[in-house]
Amino acid sequence: MDQTTSLFSQLLRVIPRSEFQALVTKHRAERHSKGFSSWTQLVAMLFSQFAKAESLRDICNGLSCCEGKLVHLGVGVAPNKSTLSYANEHRPAELYEDLFWSLTNRFRSEHRLGRPRTFRFKNKLLSLDATTIPLCLALFPWARFRRAKGGVKAHVLLDHGDYMPAFVSLTEAKQHDIRQAYAIPLNPGSIIALDMAYIDYELFGHWNANGIFFVTRMKENAVYEILQERSLPKNKNILRDQIIQLTGPVVQGKYPGPLRRVEVWDEENERVLVLLTNHLEFGSTTISFIYKDRWKIEIFFKTLKQNLKIKTFVGTSENALRIQIWTALITLLILKWLHHLSKATWSLSNLAVMLRMNLFTYRRLSDWLDNPYGTPPIVPQQFDLPLAGIGQAHGLTG
Repeated sequence: MDQTTSLFSQLLRVIPRSEFQALVTKHRAERHSKGFSSWTQLVAMLFSQFAKAESLRDICNGLSCCEGKLVHLGVGVAPNKSTLSYANEHRPAELYEDLFWSLTNRFRSEHRLGRPRTFRFKNKLLSLDATTIPLCLALFPWARFRRAKGGVKAHVLLDHGDYMPAFVSLTEAKQHDIRQAYAIPLNPGSIIALDMAYIDYELFGHWNANGIFFVTRMKENAVYEILQERSLPKNKNILRDQIIQLTGPVVQGKYPGPLRRVEVWDEENERVLVLLTNHLEFGSTTISFIYKDRWKIEIFFKTLKQNLKIKTFVGTSENALRIQIWTALITLLILKWLHHLSKATWSLSNLAVMLRMNLFTYRRLSDWLDNPYGTPPIVPQQFDLPLAGIGQAHGLTG
């Protein structure tokens, strides 16, 4: 990274132009472009995320203020509102979806995001959950959720190797979570942690038959018989560890095999959690830690909503909304990469805020990440403003 371009320009280099152009060609995104490139659209939408621009006007005006610096972004002229709005409504959102997965796979293959070593087992650990993004029904009539509410739902399968998604699906908010759980591709040996909203014994039976493990909370009204009481670890928060068999006539037909029931004392919330899993070999404390780590997906949703722009939207069509959500995920991926590279002891949220205020600062990105409060190498030319003359013209002098 050099010192002659802005931080925004340097972080955009993580997106190979040739790779992006190949995706543009694949989706025929520039069939009716009339000179407005998909790259300019991407830069504008990423600027919206990094700068938290609130509207199309903010995006276009923000880029127009940096007209002399846009050439380093691969953008000749800042877009106008109508052109950007039309592109967001008509250009395929699948282009940005494919770009997100292309970048994610490349970062993972190069281990750029790091690999937390929370657990000793080699199984792939995943969490499944969904979050609802509320929408104004008057502006988004296609996203009807309830009688007077609208919304979309983001279904996410989180990879605990780097705490980034392994699967994302955007649906109407009224769609039940279970439908997406059936559509997720999982490899044998994977462990998936999920909440009670996903309890479906037919789904669990399908996973078990394919060598996929799950850890969830047990329903209070579940009917079962105890097949075995297992010994408990000393000085741990495990209250019971049992091998059980579901005995309900309907449920037993969907899941005929043995299951494991683990009671855990949650000291933080002062309650007992009853966990259910088909993994019969791991220690009970490991099962407890697996479910506890499921909360990382809640942190992921919180990070996404607090640091990026997915609560308000710059377009009202379904396609524009999808583009904005996918560019938010791309932005989060880049932020995670920058946070991984940085040697400064700051949170990802602080990094996002500081970057927002320094997007067009001319400084080497690697130096800025390690010392964000250092003096930039290029000092702008200073001008002496004729304040005295201004004051006299407005009668402000004594």
